[in-house]
Amino acid sequence: MPSADPAVSDRFELIEVPRAQATQSFARDVVEGLTSTPKRLSSKYLYDDVGSVLFDAITHLPEYYLTSAETEILREWGWEIVRMLGEPIDYLEAGSGSAVKTRLLITEALRVQDRLQYSPIDISTIALRTSSLALIEAFPQLSVRAYAGDYFDVLTSPRLRLERRTLAMFMGSNIGNYEPPEALRVLQLLGGALRKGDGLLLGVDHKKDVETLMGAYDDVAGVTAAFNKNVLARINRELDADFDLRNFKHVVRYDERRGSVDSFLEAQSAATVVLRKVDVEVSFAAGELLHTESSYKFSDEDVARLAAAAGFTVGKTWHDRLNRFGVRLLIKS
Repeated sequence: MPSADPAVSDRFELIEVPRAQATQSFARDVVEGLTSTPKRLSSKYLYDDVGSVLFDAITHLPEYYLTSAETEILREWGWEIVRMLGEPIDYLEAGSGSAVKTRLLITEALRVQDRLQYSPIDISTIALRTSSLALIEAFPQLSVRAYAGDYFDVLTSPRLRLERRTLAMFMGSNIGNYEPPEALRVLQLLGGALRKGDGLLLGVDHKKDVETLMGAYDDVAGVTAAFNKNVLARINRELDADFDLRNFKHVVRYDERRGSVDSFLEAQSAATVVLRKVDVEVSFAAGELLHTESSYKFSDEDVARLAAAAGFTVGKTWHDRLNRFGVRLLIKS
């Protein structure tokens, strides 16, 4: 709920992507993915309001080391990160979620400047509103201009306004959730929203032993499985479909050649699913896999190549103590 405090409300603006447009895109992409061979869904559709809550729960699981490793880096090195661009900065964050880690960098920035504009982008309007209002209530010197929508839409929108030197943030190894060509496009779009000399703080997960990786994406409590299956529940809700979630099992595999942890939903028995809103019928064979997400892992060389292709140079890199995760400052060329 919006804050009743006028001073807080005056420092918060929420810009939303029109819902009708988002629904049409969702229906089109789901039908295309379910009728392709092999079947696949875009990972961005995992993050509706329910999915965002489930993912926030995942970040607190002991197996999901990515959040704790990245938080460790920001706690230890945040003071240096906010000073790297050499002048007062504003923040732009893609995929902000609950913005818990962002608080560390907001705190550090406000130690060296008297005000800060924070512009988060997230597909979940509820998560965006909740986290934004919590932030401006916690930080009187902070104002928030939040964008609810897909990165691709927001970053190319004339409604995106950045006034000062900007440090963009793409944390949590979110870049790893895109196929390589899409990852490059996301960085190029971020670069297109920035000016020469602006920065992009990129959190990336490192390549490591298979056991650690598999545990992070298939926790014993089953939270990640519920998160993955929620995309079927979303299709049921929004497209009037009849997926039986009990017939699909969360499956994770590591492709060492691609450096990717791949998530699937496996049909336990043959099934036919009807999407009544779009008048489409989809058949699954027993054992058939529906790909829902890939989580790519990176070496230092991988990041340097990707940054250069997107028009950035690598300024500095910080690692956690166990060298599981890295945060890199990229500078817009």
